[in-house]
Amino acid sequence: MFDVIIAGCGPTGAMLAAELRLHDVRVLVLEKDTEPVSFVRIVGLHIRSIELMAMRGLLERIRPHGRQRPAGGFFAAINKPAPKGLDSAHAYLLGIPQPVINHLLEEHAIELGAQVRRGCAVAGFEQDDQGVTVELAGGEQLRARYLVGCDGARSTVRKRLGVGFPGEPSRTETLMGEMRVGVPPEEITAKVAEVAQTHQRFWLRPFGEGVYSVVVLAAGVSDRTQPPTLEDFRRQLRAIAGTDFGVHSPRWMSRFGDATRLAERYRVGRVLLAGDAAHIHPPTGGQGLNLGVQDAFNLGWKLAAQIRGWAPETLLDTYHAERHPVAEDVLDNTRAQMELHSTEPGAQAVRRLLTELMDFDEVNRHLIEKITAIGVRYDFGEGPDLLGRRLRDIEVKQGHLYDLLHRGRGLLLDRTERLSVGGWSDRVDHLADPTAALDAPCVLLRPDGHVAWIGDDQRDLDDHLSRWFGEPAT
Repeated sequence: MFDVIIAGCGPTGAMLAAELRLHDVRVLVLEKDTEPVSFVRIVGLHIRSIELMAMRGLLERIRPHGRQRPAGGFFAAINKPAPKGLDSAHAYLLGIPQPVINHLLEEHAIELGAQVRRGCAVAGFEQDDQGVTVELAGGEQLRARYLVGCDGARSTVRKRLGVGFPGEPSRTETLMGEMRVGVPPEEITAKVAEVAQTHQRFWLRPFGEGVYSVVVLAAGVSDRTQPPTLEDFRRQLRAIAGTDFGVHSPRWMSRFGDATRLAERYRVGRVLLAGDAAHIHPPTGGQGLNLGVQDAFNLGWKLAAQIRGWAPETLLDTYHAERHPVAEDVLDNTRAQMELHSTEPGAQAVRRLLTELMDFDEVNRHLIEKITAIGVRYDFGEGPDLLGRRLRDIEVKQGHLYDLLHRGRGLLLDRTERLSVGGWSDRVDHLADPTAALDAPCVLLRPDGHVAWIGDDQRDLDDHLSRWFGEPAT
């Protein structure tokens, strides 16, 4: 009997497992693939995801494996630098090979005590008032109190749950891969600059050791269960650029479409969805992995609270209430970005206009905060603008704020030095006189770093502690 079974050991599933283990929840992660992914695709951690890694003490482990580059140029690949003074101590993009981030997050979960079983695919499940019976493809049955589907865009859990997945199917597809080329770098640079004036979904970027990352529009929408061939790349490169650049010796090749879908519900009883199982969208802007990891941080402590027995009655329902609108916004901004990649005259005119508008700091700042998720504000009711937002990694007497969040607990930052977390001390830490940099008398942080309360009154604080952390211990 497990507390939680997670279907899928990608970044979302592994991160969720680790978050649950911080609260001593018994976790089993089932992964259908027998071996970790081997192809070396680079993914990008945006600002908010980097902050979350710092909150759990993971950033110093992950950062040496990635390459930092300045934040900017994310929205529809419009080449504008990030505005000055972004509200983060980690205002950069961290590019990292996908197998590496997958391995590091899985390793982290296992170190905390999560069990991972590979070669185990979820075939079906049944839930009742006490838990979920999960059936594997081989017929084995397992029992857990909750099941979370982190099993990707074709999620078996979502389909078996009967949750609608409305949206739009793919209209266009793009080929992506890494391979060697047979022409000089200067010839590639000149040709790419010429073609990119009219084709936004086209590039050849050096990846090191003579290998290039290649992206080119596909000929049409095809059966995505069949991987593209090298000849597909050559044919499309010749059609769009007039040359195939002598591409050869591919490391990996894939295709992606612009399908955009969002699950109608993130929770049905004891079964929940996260990551690509809950939402899919084109990769423009690089938000997919980040959105899933941020789902896991929102869900982990809430599901743990439910299992540990101190969750307020509606706490678990706030997962859908908070994360579903965030995904809706991501889907909308990727729809807009894909339109701006079109070669049609109208779309190109809008792109030129937006390029001009992004010279205004307010426009540029709004778009980059949207893409990197540091602009997310959950609806916690009336209050100061900071309420519902995440708090940046400010300096405190003990060092840095995020260093105090490694255990996944709540935190009261108390400048008055006269408040108390009282009977919630088993769930919430208390830091008196934290720093003069905090522009508020007292702030209550949830385990995911979002501001749950601002004020200086003990009775009001107690009400909000009860709202987010349940009844006090006796």
